[in-house]
Amino acid sequence: MEDPVLRMQEKIAYLERHVVEQDRAMLEMSEQLARLRAALLALRERLPEAGTGGGEPATPADERPPHY
Repeated sequence: MEDPVLRMQEKIAYLERHVVEQDRAMLEMSEQLARLRAALLALRERLPEAGTGGGEPATPADERPPHY
């Protein structure tokens, strides 16, 4: 029979490692999200018609069909 204290220590070690791995994954996702937001802002700046102030419709649904 295994020592219950040893099993508890093994579980705690596993959970601590798991938390560290999750923290690392969350940090990577946070950094990726920041890069994606910056890229999106750069694209929005390059496409003035995508904003609300341009003369072109903001979305394809707002465009008139070509036969008009």
